[in-house]
Amino acid sequence: MLNTDVIREQMLHQQVRAVEVVDERVLAVMRTIPRELFVPEAYRLVAYADAEIPIPCGQTMLPPITHGRILQALETRSDDVALLVGAGTGYLAACLGKLTSRVRALEIFPELVELARANLYAAAVNTVAVEQADGMQLDEEGAYDVIAVTGSLPLYDERFQRALRVGGRLFVVVGQMPVMEAWKVTRTGEREWQRESLFETAIDPLINAPQPPKFVF
Repeated sequence: MLNTDVIREQMLHQQVRAVEVVDERVLAVMRTIPRELFVPEAYRLVAYADAEIPIPCGQTMLPPITHGRILQALETRSDDVALLVGAGTGYLAACLGKLTSRVRALEIFPELVELARANLYAAAVNTVAVEQADGMQLDEEGAYDVIAVTGSLPLYDERFQRALRVGGRLFVVVGQMPVMEAWKVTRTGEREWQRESLFETAIDPLINAPQPPKFVF
């Protein structure tokens, strides 16, 4: 029988800390949340591997390194209200649920909505509300302290930064294959935002995200 506590600690030291994720609150929550609960049963032996894991509806679960980087970039506080766009199986939502006061998690696929809800219940995380919704239909202003978008945006869309409160932080990945850029966007005023490039990566695009026009020769 696998000792998941030991494997989880190895994940933190060999993967997450290795990419300079050093926020102790982030490390503590990733140490606490049983990641194996959030992967399909056939992949539980590789729940802590440095790899994307297939999940239902043709989607993938991001690797631990990416989750750690997202959580550190958001600089969460215990009284924050968070929005997660792309709940997947619920792992990142669970981490955010432990780091903030409450989380609204949007997921476009009904099967994943039900799966995330069941996984969060199994992990005893009760501060997350998962709802079926298309993140590209978000139309809110100044509603959240932190927002994480788990699919990339081939073209940047300002709807997510507008949904931040002043002082709020957004994590988003922008661009196209083979290389994309992770950004941290901070709302510094009523009509002011600051963008910071964090690292290069490549993740699947958000469902229904606008695509740049294709060149025709």
